[in-house]
Amino acid sequence: MSIIPALQWRYATKKMNGEKVSQKHIDSILEAIRLTPTSSGLQPFEVFVISNQEIKEKIKRVAYNQAQITDCSHLLVFTAWNHYTVDRITYYFDHYEKERELPKGFSDGYKNGVMKQLTSMTIDRQFEHAARQVYIALGMALTEIATLEIDSIPMEGFVNNELDAILELDQKHLKSVVILPIGYRDAENDWQSELKKVRKTKEDLFTFIE
Repeated sequence: MSIIPALQWRYATKKMNGEKVSQKHIDSILEAIRLTPTSSGLQPFEVFVISNQEIKEKIKRVAYNQAQITDCSHLLVFTAWNHYTVDRITYYFDHYEKERELPKGFSDGYKNGVMKQLTSMTIDRQFEHAARQVYIALGMALTEIATLEIDSIPMEGFVNNELDAILELDQKHLKSVVILPIGYRDAENDWQSELKKVRKTKEDLFTFIE
C-alpha cells in the first residue's frame, strides 16, 4: 500500500478545530514513533504526549502564541538526550540482549565501540547527534498521522530553554527539539487548506548516477 496519497493530502495545518483524536489513533501514532529506526537502535529521545490544556497554554506562551498548540487535540513534544552516557548505552544493550534472548555480554564488542564513538564527541555534538534521530521519528509520526487523515504541523518556533523549564526536562537530562500539534483542520478558517501542494520538481531534487 503506497503512502503517496496520504502525503499528497497532508499539509502544514494553520488552523485546527479542537476535535479530539481517538485514543486508538493516538496509540497508532505512538507505535509508529516507537518503531522508528535510529543509529545503533539507541532511540536517544523521549516524546511527551500532552492533552492537558493548562500545559498547552503555558507552551503556547513560549511558542510565539501559535494557535495550533492550544487548538490541537494532542501536542507531541519531541526531546533528545542532552548527551550520551555509559549508563544509557548499557541500558539499551541490556534490553537488546534480553529481548532477543542472547547471553549477557553477547553484544559487548559492538556496545563498547558505540560507547567509545559517541561519548568521545563534545557534549554539543552528542546532543546534535541525538536530535537528528528525533527527526527520523518525527518523519515516521507525520507519515502515520497522514495515513490516518489526521492533521499536524511540525514546529521549531519556540524558546527551547523555556519549554524545557515548563516540562522540567533538565531533571531527565533531556532537551526539547521539535513540537507537533495534531488534530483536525478547520478548513473554513485555514486559508492554506485548499491550496496546491508545492514541492521541488524531480529534476531539481534528484541526481541519478548510473
